[in-house]
Amino acid sequence: MPAVPSWLRAAARAAPVSRPEVLPAAHRMLRSEDFSAAVRSGARSGSRRLVVHYCAGPNPVLDHGLDSPPTVDATGAVGVSGDAPTRVGIVVSKKQIPRATHRNRIKRRVRALMRARLGDLEPGARIVVRPLAAADGATSAELAADLDRLLRRSRELAHSGRRR
Repeated sequence: MPAVPSWLRAAARAAPVSRPEVLPAAHRMLRSEDFSAAVRSGARSGSRRLVVHYCAGPNPVLDHGLDSPPTVDATGAVGVSGDAPTRVGIVVSKKQIPRATHRNRIKRRVRALMRARLGDLEPGARIVVRPLAAADGATSAELAADLDRLLRRSRELAHSGRRR
């Protein structure tokens, strides 16, 4: 039997790596103008761990009286037939969380939590989530509870025309 390099044997033994649940590209907020607009014109609500800026988008389900829920297209975008998808951005300040590894871990956790909530958000909404220093030691369950409460509150504020 021919000798097989050890790295090849190790690679064969390694379990296949599954891709983590990531936020679909269609839902990512990438341009600084989008972040600025959401923070400046959106409703803000916060807790010890998170601050959520929510800028409501046009909602054809409510505006046109359609009874069907939002749909998910082939790219993973949530909306109603061709509408702009909900965009989510996460900003973790170096001043709040100095260590890069901790900032990246918090961003991954918040992205995963937001991905699970995309179906509940209105199409076209722009959301910026800003984790604070207390988010570093929080569990995912605590972050999820805060995120749900803040999203609900900021959505109500945005639809009532108030910012805080």
